[in-house]
Amino acid sequence: MPIAAPRPSPTIDVPRLDTSSSVAKEAYAALKRAITAMDIYDHREEIRLDERRLSEGLGVSRTPIREAMTLLEQEGFVRTRPRRGIFVVRKTKREVVEMITVWAALESMAARLVALNAADDDIAELRRLMDAFHDGTDGDRLEEYSAANIAFHQAIIRMSGCRLLAEMTENLFIHMRAIRKVTIHQDNRAARSIVDHMRIIDALERRDPELAERLAREHTLGLAAHVEQHGDFLDAPRDDS
Repeated sequence: MPIAAPRPSPTIDVPRLDTSSSVAKEAYAALKRAITAMDIYDHREEIRLDERRLSEGLGVSRTPIREAMTLLEQEGFVRTRPRRGIFVVRKTKREVVEMITVWAALESMAARLVALNAADDDIAELRRLMDAFHDGTDGDRLEEYSAANIAFHQAIIRMSGCRLLAEMTENLFIHMRAIRKVTIHQDNRAARSIVDHMRIIDALERRDPELAERLAREHTLGLAAHVEQHGDFLDAPRDDS
């Protein structure tokens, strides 16, 4: 059986900046957006951020890059390793399960607030998002559903109208997004996810906060249980030498 060619190491995709604005602030925002959009768990290689390449890619000097990295490290997005460089933070299996459990508590409260306060049109938009996948998620549709799945959970947080909930989930989102994108391909999770989402939408449309809260919590705790059972890839050995 032929040996598959090694996958290229992941790279970070960043746009050039408008240097007429606050450069350090813009560098921080651009790097945070780029890191949040990365699939940090779908490969075994760690993601090293090269200061020179980032400087060239953004079209700025290294000074604002360093300032941005300091902020991102304080927020837990990156980690500096002496003599090795700066790496995007990847969580262990235990840490990911804990994060999903916290997300379940926050998103279930968000669902409760949506049922109580969200506009009918916003809830209808959730149904339209899921209705597109009534015929299944085979083939390329699975990638489309993966994006819709992430958008669904983002919408629940946003529609809650609670700014603090949005702030508290922001730094969890990079990991939640990446884990959801990996696990949606496993163990027929996409089909079960659609069913769960439709039940949550039904509860929201009926303006039943208790049911919406419970279903949202159970749905996300189901992801925690899945990672607990199938997430050994998160603890792949890493070379820290």
